[in-house]
Amino acid sequence: MSKLRIGIVGVGGIAVGRHIPTFQQMNDSVEITAVYDVNEERAAQVAKDFDIPNVVKDLEDIFPLVDAVTICTPNKFHAEFTIAALHAGVHVFCEKPMAMTPDECERMREAEEKSGKVLSIAYHYRFMKEAQAAKNIMQEGVVGNPLVTRVKALRRRKVPGWGVFTNKELQGGGSLIDYGCHLLDLSLWLLGNPKPVEVLGRVYNSVSRKPNLLNEWGDINAESFSVDDHVTAFITFEDGSSLQFETSWAANIPDDEESISISGDLGGMDVFPVRIYKPSHGVWTNSDVTWMSGDDNPSVPQATNFVETCLGQAEQVVKSEEAATVSTIIDAIYRSHELGTSIKL
Repeated sequence: MSKLRIGIVGVGGIAVGRHIPTFQQMNDSVEITAVYDVNEERAAQVAKDFDIPNVVKDLEDIFPLVDAVTICTPNKFHAEFTIAALHAGVHVFCEKPMAMTPDECERMREAEEKSGKVLSIAYHYRFMKEAQAAKNIMQEGVVGNPLVTRVKALRRRKVPGWGVFTNKELQGGGSLIDYGCHLLDLSLWLLGNPKPVEVLGRVYNSVSRKPNLLNEWGDINAESFSVDDHVTAFITFEDGSSLQFETSWAANIPDDEESISISGDLGGMDVFPVRIYKPSHGVWTNSDVTWMSGDDNPSVPQATNFVETCLGQAEQVVKSEEAATVSTIIDAIYRSHELGTSIKL
């Protein structure tokens, strides 16, 4: 079997810390053949460090050398680079979020459809062992029809002080578009991707604008900080169910918290850790999961699914239309705050 030739577009921290090492573990089916970055010196150094044979100076030059690309750029360039790759007949694995706006997502999906190539977004939380177990539980009907879902993606004073995470022009937002999107995507997937019809959101950034901020993840400029560090939202779906959502980079709480709690008409479930709450034998029971299969590193099954989908050997787990819905909700949360009213979708 021939190997899938992969190119890396953008060689920042997520590329060298996750995607390149993961793909190079899969040397029976994958070969990283080229890298591109606007910083040519860094691209050359990364290629040397990881023994990648080709460094290209222009994005278009990478396409003849690859079958697929992994896009690890700031959010601003996701749509432009994805569309260029798809038009060139190349599969795309794009870092999350899918894009900056719903319109960009739509143009990416149009390019995907015309090209017939794979477009997958790197929502790796779906590949966590807990997420996979929770999905099986939901599909078996243990919870029944979901009614109310509560989602928290909270960090205590961990605003990323490196890279471009707090650059609104390049990223489009802060804690919501960078971190909260993971839990939002995961919860929608577990719920069976219900159609959102109304979104009410509130956005805050006052904590990270305080002088002399105590921040665990590096120094940030309080005066220039312009993205969100706290976000809350209430989302209503077409089937009448609802989702309460909260995310933060800088919450004043005892500790970090990642949680998804689903309450249905037959039972309930938490995801981190996986627990089931259900009436049984005339009593209420709380059930802890004592073992689950899967890889401790979700990057491995994520990369495997992308490669196998490109080779026609597996069904795509993260579909572009699902990732686009996440971006639509994110956009609606931001617009709801700006307008001071809920957004009908």
